[in-house]
Amino acid sequence: MAIGMDRVFGMQEQALLIRSKRAEILANNLANADTPGFKARDIDFKAMMAQLAGPAQGQFGLQRIALRGTDPRHFSSMSGVVANTEVLYRQPMQPSLDGNTVDSQREHSAFAENAMGYMTTLRFMTGRIQGLMKAIRGQ
Repeated sequence: MAIGMDRVFGMQEQALLIRSKRAEILANNLANADTPGFKARDIDFKAMMAQLAGPAQGQFGLQRIALRGTDPRHFSSMSGVVANTEVLYRQPMQPSLDGNTVDSQREHSAFAENAMGYMTTLRFMTGRIQGLMKAIRGQ
């Protein structure tokens, strides 16, 4: 009997992809902190996860199911997660005179929070893998 990775990891795989994309965006913000006219951007992680989770049951009581590719040329559902992330512009607390909206302290804080969330998700997934390995070994 095969175990699907969706059942093992749940939404954690999507969370890693979204957090990875968010880390890229936040790093780009920090890299352009001194670029005149640069507009800081970010992803609303909670909203993205809520959108991916959706309701447990659809309309008329129909159960949601995950699609599975049967050909290597099919698009992966994971690539759609990152491709469909909505990147938003940050509202500056105090915009600079040159039009740059990057607040370095705010960006560093968001980057650290995102990194901790990424590590937490990795630890959760590692625990799941270790549990599966114990079950396979019969421990």
